[in-house]
Amino acid sequence: MRSLRALRPFAHREYRVLIAALAISIFGSGMWAVAMVYEVIHLGGGPLELSLVAAAGSVGLVAFVLAGGIAADRFPQRLLIIAVEAANLTVIAAISGLAILGWLQLWHLAAGAFVLGVGAAFFFPAYSAILPRILPPEDLLAANGMEGTMRPILQQAAGPAVAGILVASLSPAHAVSGVAACHLLAFCILNLLRRGPLPAAAVGDGTAVGDGAAGAAAGDAGPRAKTSVLHDLREGVSYTARTPWLLWTLLWACISVLFLIGPIEVLLPFVVRDQLGGDSRMFGFLLAVLGVGGAAASLATASFPLPRRYLTVMMVSWGAGTLPLAAVGIMDSFWALAAALFIFGATGGMGMVIWGTLLQRRVPPHLLGRVSSLDFFVSLALMPVSMALAGPVAEVVPVELIFLVAGTVCPVMAAVAMVAARMRSDERAHPLADGREEAQTDAAEQHGAT
Repeated sequence: MRSLRALRPFAHREYRVLIAALAISIFGSGMWAVAMVYEVIHLGGGPLELSLVAAAGSVGLVAFVLAGGIAADRFPQRLLIIAVEAANLTVIAAISGLAILGWLQLWHLAAGAFVLGVGAAFFFPAYSAILPRILPPEDLLAANGMEGTMRPILQQAAGPAVAGILVASLSPAHAVSGVAACHLLAFCILNLLRRGPLPAAAVGDGTAVGDGAAGAAAGDAGPRAKTSVLHDLREGVSYTARTPWLLWTLLWACISVLFLIGPIEVLLPFVVRDQLGGDSRMFGFLLAVLGVGGAAASLATASFPLPRRYLTVMMVSWGAGTLPLAAVGIMDSFWALAAALFIFGATGGMGMVIWGTLLQRRVPPHLLGRVSSLDFFVSLALMPVSMALAGPVAEVVPVELIFLVAGTVCPVMAAVAMVAARMRSDERAHPLADGREEAQTDAAEQHGAT
């Protein structure tokens, strides 16, 4: 039944273990975002010190994400994921102990944030690469939708809320201890993943494999044939460059990050203040609306089969979803702005679920870690540039014009990407079977009911 489609991945033991640990770890990351801020303030730091600690995490992530992709293709993903969680636990436990003893200093927080960023750089390519090895192809969309639903709820809402309560009622050190407890529990759960070859898995374009070499590679089998790191990186970049749907989607993402992130992160608070007369509470609520839109659309996308025209749906969703942002600079209604952000969040969430599934369905397994890390790197590389440019540009260009350009450039580039990569022809040449399977299942269920 379609209503249960989003829950189908939970039928697989390895997925239940992995998603339970991920949920707890994500919740802990949400707590850390608040606990870290108030630890900096508790130590007498201000905006500059907070920026340095936050930047340390970003530097660790961006600097090592390509290495994380190479590692995900070279070594067993299970071991990488467990090692990252062990490192997270060690760092947060050390910071917690130092804070409780009164020995914590700002450089400890910066170093810890850097290590957490490096851990994320290794974790997410490994997570993306292991999913097709523990789930059949038809369940990957639901698995990606579940993550897309879970992340804004736990990382952007529940985790920060619990950390805020702990900080207010006890101390920042107690909130950091709560983060350490989350990573300890996640580490214990991850060790329940099987050590040997994993069950039936999927390879590029949805071809199923059994417990042979591919399954062993996902478990604790030895690393593949040795090649240089530079060779591995060139292989991943070369595959991306010669795969039009992949290359043009990444180019679109790079341009979109440049034009969108800065206005949303830097200029939107001033839109709330100057056009709506709102304060930080209104801004926070609008960000929550953005997250709710992404979560709702991710869950909805997970509840249906992968669209037959999957590339078209993905690019149209992303492109059309940015159009409401073109009017943000002239909006004077809270509800209009909330609706625009909800649409942007929903279309972004829908596109991301499809995109993650396509990487896992169409990219060869031995390249998936590197391609995933390239996707991550492209998405992150221009983010600080966009945020750095937004403020100075707003000094000489009206805010309404900045949002107008941001909201219209992305749909135009989405159309260019679809044409340049011949995405409609590509998706016809590479059909994915979910739609046909679902139709057959529905027909069989209706026949049985009659």
